[in-house]
Amino acid sequence: MKQQKKLTEGSILNSLVRLALPIILANVLHTTYQLIDTFWLGRLSANAVASVSISFPILFLVLSLGGGLTLGGSVIVAQYFGAENKKKVDYSASQTVFVIFIISIFLALVAYLLAEPMMVLIGAKPPILQDSVNYFQVSSFGFIFLFMFFVFQSLMRGIGDVLLPMYVVLITVILNLVLDPLFIFGYGPIPGFGVQGAAVASISTQAISAIIGLGILFRGKRGLKIHLSQMKFDWKWTKRLFRIGIPTSLDQSTRAAAMTVIIVLVTGFGSEVVAAYGIGVRILSLIVIPALGFAMATTTLVGQNIGARQIKRAEKVGELSAKIAMYGLTSIGLLLFLFAEPVTAFFVPNDPQVIEDGALFIKIMAPSFGVLGVQQVLNGVFNGAGFTQASLLISVFNLWMIRFPLAFLLSQNTGMGEVGLWWAFPISNLMGGIAAFTYFKLGYWKVRTIRLRHRDR
Repeated sequence: MKQQKKLTEGSILNSLVRLALPIILANVLHTTYQLIDTFWLGRLSANAVASVSISFPILFLVLSLGGGLTLGGSVIVAQYFGAENKKKVDYSASQTVFVIFIISIFLALVAYLLAEPMMVLIGAKPPILQDSVNYFQVSSFGFIFLFMFFVFQSLMRGIGDVLLPMYVVLITVILNLVLDPLFIFGYGPIPGFGVQGAAVASISTQAISAIIGLGILFRGKRGLKIHLSQMKFDWKWTKRLFRIGIPTSLDQSTRAAAMTVIIVLVTGFGSEVVAAYGIGVRILSLIVIPALGFAMATTTLVGQNIGARQIKRAEKVGELSAKIAMYGLTSIGLLLFLFAEPVTAFFVPNDPQVIEDGALFIKIMAPSFGVLGVQQVLNGVFNGAGFTQASLLISVFNLWMIRFPLAFLLSQNTGMGEVGLWWAFPISNLMGGIAAFTYFKLGYWKVRTIRLRHRDR
């Protein structure tokens, strides 16, 4: 069995970088799925891009309902790993796989059955309605595979193994590069499925990644092992998973719901603005991946150090992560500001209006990437400590008390139009970053962590 190096000793910077870089690359590869879809669908039409863009927030909403629980499993495993309790590491991993599998089946069925009403609810109009429904229904079949891979990825991250999941993602993205144009446009005896083809390609690669991941977990050669005999309902353990994971699910759901509400406003400005928004959000998701990578690395480091009762070291992890995110993402944002037009044109090369709108959206957001990164990595501290409610509250403040009200007021009541929507993003990012940093410095998460550790032992 390969023994994973503990993260409770040695250089914090080295541990952060060693964990974060493979996570960042894996997340870039995950996002590449969406960017590849956007690239090839842009060769069909702007409406094809819009039909996928409008369904993306709902897809993210459904995924977040179960995806947050995988982080709960990761935190529990990290804390037991830091405490050197191998038996509970394996049991927690087995329970996480079991619970997420059941939830994924339920969400796949609900998503498929409610696809059309949900697309209508968020404002999909006849030119893109049917394509958005078809894409969403086909994508829902992949939820089970996607959730199983997310579980594998989260559990391995909990014990500090971030390289293996990255390699699996790399293999599937390479496959997607081939399958996407094949299923969208067709070739030889294989018919082209248009917009649905992008979903078919993604499902195929998601199934492969899930099978590989579960196979590795069952073999138990990488530091943890799952057992079928331990995959049965355990209310006490499930309650703990839900206590940690549900706030994270609600956090992610809150973000998805906010995206959905914003896109309802966006649809009122026409398909070209919807396409520009879709491109801008996808590029934004790519740019903030470094912050998300350091946030996930921070969660693992904090979790293991909490398990080893090294609270002061956990706090130092958060301080260093925040500095790296602030300086690093601010620099990336400045570069993106300079190259917004050519980046946008790469995705929809033949639509000048979409290029202009998308580039403006990116330029307005770019200066706020640093404070957005601070919020993300400090949420990683709270999550690693098991205090996921803090991340939820900060997201509610950022998105529902700042971003949406501003987006509505500026776009509907000032004459700014869609530009008012764009300005709501940097302002809310700034306020969210300040709120996260203030709460981190107050230190209540440390007191609460000590109290919860005694209760869960």
